[in-house]
Amino acid sequence: MRPIDWIVLIGTVVAIVAYGVWKGRHKKNLDGYLLAGRELKWPTIALSIMATQASAITFLSTPGQAYADGMRFVQFYLGLPIAMVILSITAVPIYHRLRIFTAYEYLETRFGVGTRTLTSVLFLIQRGLSTGITLYAPALIVSVILGWNIHLTNVVVGLMVVLYTATGGTKAVSRTQVHQLVIALGGMAVALIIAVHSLPHDVTLVEAFRVAGRMGRLNAIDFKFDLKTPYNFWSGLIGGAFLALSYFGTDQSQVQRYLTGASAAESRLGLLINGMVKVPMQFFILFVGAMVFVFYQFIAPPLFFNSVQRAKVATSPYAADYLALEARHSQQFVEKRADVQTLLAAMRAHNSAGIDTATVALRHVQARETATRAAAAALIGRTQPGADNSDTNYIFLTFVIDFLPAGVVGLVLAAIFCAAMSATSSGLNSLASTTVVDIFRRLGKPHATDAECVRLSKLMTIAWGVFAIGFAEFANRLGSLIEAVNKLGSLFYGTILAIFLLAFYTKRVSGTAAFFGALIGEGAVVWCAVATDMAWLWWNVIGCVVGVGAALVVQRFVAEQKATKPLSS
Repeated sequence: MRPIDWIVLIGTVVAIVAYGVWKGRHKKNLDGYLLAGRELKWPTIALSIMATQASAITFLSTPGQAYADGMRFVQFYLGLPIAMVILSITAVPIYHRLRIFTAYEYLETRFGVGTRTLTSVLFLIQRGLSTGITLYAPALIVSVILGWNIHLTNVVVGLMVVLYTATGGTKAVSRTQVHQLVIALGGMAVALIIAVHSLPHDVTLVEAFRVAGRMGRLNAIDFKFDLKTPYNFWSGLIGGAFLALSYFGTDQSQVQRYLTGASAAESRLGLLINGMVKVPMQFFILFVGAMVFVFYQFIAPPLFFNSVQRAKVATSPYAADYLALEARHSQQFVEKRADVQTLLAAMRAHNSAGIDTATVALRHVQARETATRAAAAALIGRTQPGADNSDTNYIFLTFVIDFLPAGVVGLVLAAIFCAAMSATSSGLNSLASTTVVDIFRRLGKPHATDAECVRLSKLMTIAWGVFAIGFAEFANRLGSLIEAVNKLGSLFYGTILAIFLLAFYTKRVSGTAAFFGALIGEGAVVWCAVATDMAWLWWNVIGCVVGVGAALVVQRFVAEQKATKPLSS
């Protein structure tokens, strides 16, 4: 990186941290610290919701996902708009009417403290682990750029986020997220423009689009129903809807964003705008990855994108084997580039037969190239047991560092850092609020003063920050980060959603039945994850359906209890 890149990167990150600390100062009461005084308007809420979900993983790993697997990951978000409409009608008015701090407070009014505590603990486990994964993403950047120890970078980035999150609370988080998301999207737009502009002068955007399509990188929608396929129309629409209902309706990291609304109408608008914008935004980010893929059809990509692992294997006993694989990869690139030129010539001549022939040749050499890359990953795995032998997370980062001009590199890396701090701060903020409100104040010290709770919230932010930093040390073993963080959430989201659906829409189900139904639902999800090939998006459906069904069955065998009338009725 050049000096101007460091100036842009460090200047942006420091400014965001300072702004967050300044904006959230003087928040002494719990309502102001955890919910920004419930005074935010819908534009801030909408951007905060989007920024909470769009972590550094989104901007770092998603383009690499498109490079390696095409754009079918966008189907993951197809159910999100449906979920936003449902939540705007059901959950938002209930939460606002109760004036609660966390989503789990409501559960006690229906099922008692046991079910509330169980749900809170499930949330704390999955959000604490997920926050560690989001924290790991920017550490990749520093380790690649400087070759620094990734453990050290996890600590440095984590401490920066903890600083303004603990100091300023929710208002600091929400206000900084607006700027962080704008910077992140601006950086991605600049990267796309440069990727397209860097193509050979005789290759148009339309031709680049058609090449990407012929090579399987624009496979956005797949209508084939298959429970084992992670991304298709049905898994995205159904499984994605269940996941979004749980994530945006029961996950405190998101619920806390719209509990800050000045009114239910402001919160509804924030959710609905998110539903309208999120799918196009993800399509855009994936499209950036597809265009980076086309760029690398004309400029030779590295055999393995993780430069740190390349350097290690070069000094290992397997160095000669890796060099042989690099030579094979170089030859395959020459063949592939020639086939791409043949495909373009056939397209310009409107030669259908020639297009089909060139496409077959391209896919053949691409399959051989994929096999060579897999062999390189396996070699790295043998050289360094336990090392990250998946380079999906490094593809976009390598493009940025190697090919973007001075200043722009710093801007794009600042964008990724901003996204990392945004999602991590939301996670820490929600973990602290749930710990204080649902655990400490409910089970430990019910009459604690606001001042005591604010002090403890700051301490819990620091404690969960340490936990997230600790888990981030293991994130290099999880493969594609964008998939890892959503798989982790899917282990819990269906079960938590089942509890809330029972609370909202049933009158006779008791807390005992809901509690044991949740345990059975969670067991079913774990079984699907361990013992079947079912795609992870469907785990959300299984957890919810089994959890609700089991609770209804259990209710028939437990003593009649007086149930509180659901507030949605």
